[in-house]
Amino acid sequence: MAQVLEFKLPDLGEGLTEAEIVRWLVEVGDVVAIDQPVVEVETAKAMVEVPCPYGGVVTARFGEEGTELPVGSPLLTVAVGTPASDAGAETETETEGSGNVLVGYGTGAPQARRRRVRRLAADVVTSVADAPASAPAPAPAPETGGRDDGPVPVISPLVRRLARENGLELRELTGSGRDGLILRADVEQALRAAATQEATAQEATLLPPATLPPTTLPTPATTTTPTTDGVTRTPLRGIRGAVADKLSRSRREIPDATCWVDADATELMRVRAVMNAAGGPKISVLALLARICTAALTRFPELNSSVDMEAREIVRFDRIHLGFAAQTERGLVVPVVKDAHVRDTEALSAEFARLTEAARTGTLTPGDLTGGTFTLNNYGVFGVDGSTPIINHPEAAMLGVGRIVPKPWVHEGELAVRQVVQLSLTFDHRVCDGGTAGGFLRYVADCAEQPAVLLRTL
Repeated sequence: MAQVLEFKLPDLGEGLTEAEIVRWLVEVGDVVAIDQPVVEVETAKAMVEVPCPYGGVVTARFGEEGTELPVGSPLLTVAVGTPASDAGAETETETEGSGNVLVGYGTGAPQARRRRVRRLAADVVTSVADAPASAPAPAPAPETGGRDDGPVPVISPLVRRLARENGLELRELTGSGRDGLILRADVEQALRAAATQEATAQEATLLPPATLPPTTLPTPATTTTPTTDGVTRTPLRGIRGAVADKLSRSRREIPDATCWVDADATELMRVRAVMNAAGGPKISVLALLARICTAALTRFPELNSSVDMEAREIVRFDRIHLGFAAQTERGLVVPVVKDAHVRDTEALSAEFARLTEAARTGTLTPGDLTGGTFTLNNYGVFGVDGSTPIINHPEAAMLGVGRIVPKPWVHEGELAVRQVVQLSLTFDHRVCDGGTAGGFLRYVADCAEQPAVLLRTL
């Protein structure tokens, strides 16, 4: 007879203890294949599609959409196996699971082979109490739009959800991303066009203006709760709650200090213009600053560290995993460029672009958001000159970069208009003193003012 296996919410990344169910991708009674995504969840770090390690019939789901579940709690149950009474049926299932690992969880069978469920015997379906009496239809893949002519070129759960909530057929869109990938901008443009078309049609039938639909995009539902006394309460959970917890812990545990300096970035901007004029991939200002930053950390490794208060030790890292602050619709996230010290400027620029797009579309993985050893914060994109940023715990320092704007500056003994930027370094005073922090910041400023300094010290 069929065996019912329980699939629990796996560990989705370091430090994550719970996840919110955003959307179920299968129904009770659906047939699922091994490693087929069954639910879309949102953690404090990223949106994740969770694959099921078992193939069979879904017999139960635990938790409605919008429910938060702790890691290790039951997610769903699956009936697997071939009944002895149907030995001649063409079935192919795997009772041990795929053995695949999702950020640290395994199914206990690392040697198990990946298999697809071709057809589950009718006896399995009817033997499950919670399954429907008739044989269920296979669960549609989350990327498809309901037709059998191949997958839709879209990878972002946020894009799929936006299209689904507005009744938009993704197969009818032409993606503007690489290889025809459908981006959020494509969906929003289609929604605006549909709204305009509907408004035009209603005008043609002489409907009163008051009945015309708005041409703006629908406002997504929020989790705020207005009260009768004029106060609105928003739960601190998900990414907003994670940010609140991390920043509070940083302020509570780290004795930070900040130093800053104005730098003439005219030559740095000139070098960037020359590099981009030479052809090839465009180099971003952030990539140039990151290259300078990694060189500075090589000279001042005390700042590429963390403090272990339980062991009363300063932990210094040989590798530089550079985080950078990115503001998204979901809130502030800090994607991490792994091994930034071994990447050249072009490779850094490409990785920043990839992670920024993933942050914008909500497709960052927990691995993209963990493991940082130092953070670069370019708050100049918000049009501000300076800031005293809060250190990204458990790191020991953060370099802040303001906007680069024309300002009066004494250059070679004469007053001139130069491209000036304010640089600030917030550091953990436990790992170093002001001399080290000042030396790091001065080196960064010197490289910005005279990029040849970077070449001389490599």
